[in-house]
Amino acid sequence: MKKLTALMGALVLAAVVGTGLAQATVQNGAMAPDFTLKDSNGNTHSLSDFKGKYVVLEWVNFDCPFVKKHYVPGNMQALQKDLTAKGVVWLSINSSAPGKQGSYSPSEVNQIMENSSAMPTAYLFDSDGKVGKQYGAKTTPHMFVVDPEGMLAYQGAIDSIPSFDSADIPKARNYVTAAIDNLMSGEPVADAATTPYGCSVKY
Repeated sequence: MKKLTALMGALVLAAVVGTGLAQATVQNGAMAPDFTLKDSNGNTHSLSDFKGKYVVLEWVNFDCPFVKKHYVPGNMQALQKDLTAKGVVWLSINSSAPGKQGSYSPSEVNQIMENSSAMPTAYLFDSDGKVGKQYGAKTTPHMFVVDPEGMLAYQGAIDSIPSFDSADIPKARNYVTAAIDNLMSGEPVADAATTPYGCSVKY
């Protein structure tokens, strides 16, 4: 079973990150593109609303096995809880087009988040894919960190082991928490750009 899981993971990864999809659309050290999206409660949020705060952008698709890797054991929720407790804003963004994998109604999303104890600051809908394409979001998850000045400080994978096996989480380096730790300590981000892994965003 482990060999089969590894093989499946390798095939998915080859399809996602083996075709040049890791090429960045936005550049670290530049202003993160502003956007305005509605959340699962009908409220509108703009990135610029959070100027002065660290912001994590998480591209999400609850049906993706790589996303489930982090949500089923509670890893992503623990990260959300830990970072938001430190004043970090966490925005989960879904760019799945209507009718495609991962596309849910607001009420369905709220039920999923309640059942899984997800704790983002807001879950945002990008159904036309405009914001995802603006950022060059390729995979779910695909992570971005914006500093208090509004500059992009990190983009790439959630962690250093590109698999959908939850058992790999404790062995991996979490790039998002490492980036936030570096920034809050006044240090340069050690791994500012990494290759994202996961399911392709369902534009």
